[in-house]
Amino acid sequence: MEQEECRRKILSNDYADWVIDFPIAEFQQGIVGYPVFDYCYQTVNNDISIVSMNRGELGESELFSVDYHYFPDLFGLEQETEEGIRGVFNPQPLLASGIVGVQNPPLSLSANGVILAFVDTGIRYENPIFRNPDGTTRILAIWDQTIQEGEPPQGFLYGTEYTREMINEALAFQTPQEIVPTTDEIGHGTRMAATAAGSMIEGGAGFLSPAYGADIVVVKLKQCKDYLRRYFLIPDDVPAYQSSDIMMAIKYLDSFAVAFSRPVVFCTGVGSNYRDHSGYGIFSRYLTSIAQKRSRIMMLAGGNEGNAAHHFEKRLSLPDRNGETLENETDMEIRVDGEGMGFITQIWVMAPALLSISIRTPGGERVPQTSVLVQGRLQYRFVYEKTVITVYNALIEQGSGDAMILIRFENPTSGIWTVTVTNDSGFPNTVFNAWLPITQFLEVPVYFLRPEPDLTLTTPSYSEDAITVSTYDSSNNSFYVNSGRGFSRTSVIKPDFSSPGVNVSTVDRTLMGQPVVMQVTGSSMAVAIAAGAAAQFMQWAVIDENAPYIRSTELKNYFIRGAKREEGIIYPSRLWGFGRMNLQGVFDALVQ
Repeated sequence: MEQEECRRKILSNDYADWVIDFPIAEFQQGIVGYPVFDYCYQTVNNDISIVSMNRGELGESELFSVDYHYFPDLFGLEQETEEGIRGVFNPQPLLASGIVGVQNPPLSLSANGVILAFVDTGIRYENPIFRNPDGTTRILAIWDQTIQEGEPPQGFLYGTEYTREMINEALAFQTPQEIVPTTDEIGHGTRMAATAAGSMIEGGAGFLSPAYGADIVVVKLKQCKDYLRRYFLIPDDVPAYQSSDIMMAIKYLDSFAVAFSRPVVFCTGVGSNYRDHSGYGIFSRYLTSIAQKRSRIMMLAGGNEGNAAHHFEKRLSLPDRNGETLENETDMEIRVDGEGMGFITQIWVMAPALLSISIRTPGGERVPQTSVLVQGRLQYRFVYEKTVITVYNALIEQGSGDAMILIRFENPTSGIWTVTVTNDSGFPNTVFNAWLPITQFLEVPVYFLRPEPDLTLTTPSYSEDAITVSTYDSSNNSFYVNSGRGFSRTSVIKPDFSSPGVNVSTVDRTLMGQPVVMQVTGSSMAVAIAAGAAAQFMQWAVIDENAPYIRSTELKNYFIRGAKREEGIIYPSRLWGFGRMNLQGVFDALVQ
């Protein structure tokens, strides 16, 4: 009964979710400053818990006045930029990545013995692309967080787990959905799984993936709670997922490394423009902790925000000795094309610099200058504008330790909004960065008029020990125009390398019971190919016992040594990282 009550709170929109990075006992003692009595919690690891608490005990004003550090991050799908066309299988991206060559003898790497784990929109398990030659499934388990009628995984409180035995039983029926009702309505997760680990068809002529010999585990994420969707102003029809659910998914997938004593390669195709773009948030640090374990490889997509005009960067100076101002302030202009719910922008600056902001509406009304030193939540309304602006300041944001100004524009008037940013500190050459939400989180186009295309990898790409890939077109070795670019806000080298993601052959549907091949472009395809290649390498390293203690960092450096690099490009590069992924090149480098 207690577990059922906790499940209700985890799922209910009447309960707010916080991700805390201190022992739950301290929360129970009231360390957060609010007397919360009606709550339940889930443990992620020894340091992180997820608390679901009654929103009525906090009140809406208090709920969003607490430290932003504890908010769940919201992530969108690294959507393919074009749906592509149906057609025949094209092996070119796999050939360019040196994947096909190592599938042949003497290495014969198909990721046999390795587990590929996907956190996304689910999987269409009935598709033959995920079956063995005898018709049985290659999927070890599916945890569907959206279905509450069945039994959740052991140690978890919500969703339904479907085991390999249950899936095989369902596949024996003409209507398997009556036995195992989980599916992938969007198709994003199915395409990623097929690209990385789809079964071989017609000896590879009909379809081939890097890790066709791997076993598969899948988590289908549930949608975020409505109160968070409202706060972050995300349209109802756009998929959005909470970091709290993703962390529980990673915890579940990580358990397979223990139960099966086999290496696990994690592959996720979600991202956002929230947080510090330096890897200091709770979610990014949790992914890093998994990546640091032996036999675990964490693969992350770099996103499709490089050409979206959603990043702004400026260096501000101070008055010189003669009192002349040398760009002590700047106008950050944001164009809003149409009437929409609104958006959030975040401004980050490293300690000990200080900033202040003022805002001018398209109609000329102004929000007075406010310093980041003014802590907490401020709200502004206008005479001639229906927009409501909320400013949340954090002088020392927990995690990064840097200053953050969060500005929420609700019902913004169409036109140009001007945020004037002033350097209030005694430090010259103060650099600040600002980000708008990812493209799919915006109801109407919103963009900076003077954007900076670098530093556009999406969160959690900056997780320290995880492996992040950018996207390129392997048909002509050109960088994909929409791909995210590095480095991090603190100059940490990301991406690590680049992977093919343009016109990649994949599968999501069937026609007359047979997989239908289609060509798709996007960051999710690039990380799927890279994850499949990582699974191949883990067969050589762990299963074949050539490097049995390998972790993400070691695999990253193997791949960096084997990457293709061009003359005239300085590496590491903000676009390419250390080069284009080449799995065959890894083994060539070992020979040398």
